[in-house]
Amino acid sequence: MSIGYKVNVNDTYHFDMDSNSVLQLDVVSVGSNEFHILHDNSAYKASITEADFNQKKYTVVVNGNSYSVAISNSLDILIKEMGFESGLAKQVNAIKAPMPGLILEISVVVGQEVKENDSLIILGAMKMENSFLSPRDGVIKTISVVVGDAVDKGQLLIEFE
Repeated sequence: MSIGYKVNVNDTYHFDMDSNSVLQLDVVSVGSNEFHILHDNSAYKASITEADFNQKKYTVVVNGNSYSVAISNSLDILIKEMGFESGLAKQVNAIKAPMPGLILEISVVVGQEVKENDSLIILGAMKMENSFLSPRDGVIKTISVVVGDAVDKGQLLIEFE
């Protein structure tokens, strides 16, 4: 069984992909967030300049052209079809590591008031820098890590009051 994805580029182009089609891409990492891609006998230079894992949105530069890319899996699609907005059904009180990685930067301190989409922390994982933005307005209650810490998947990073 193949996992399905819907890829939306610049809110204009829509692609249906499955894990098999993704595996057919010839991609080589040539640096941090930089890739060389071969597809249909054409070469592409790509880099990921911004990544928002909570919203599954990315900014990708391919051969000098910038694209906004949103990726949805089958669960995201089902939630949308049911009329639910992901993230609005519950109050987010903690930020946890979605994957193992290394804490590269912490942009907040305990007691600091933050607004939605303020930068909180940067996690280095799989040769990418993943910036975590505040999911809501609030006050930072605890920060459970320091710069340079190695973290495991699911480990608490930041807690809100």
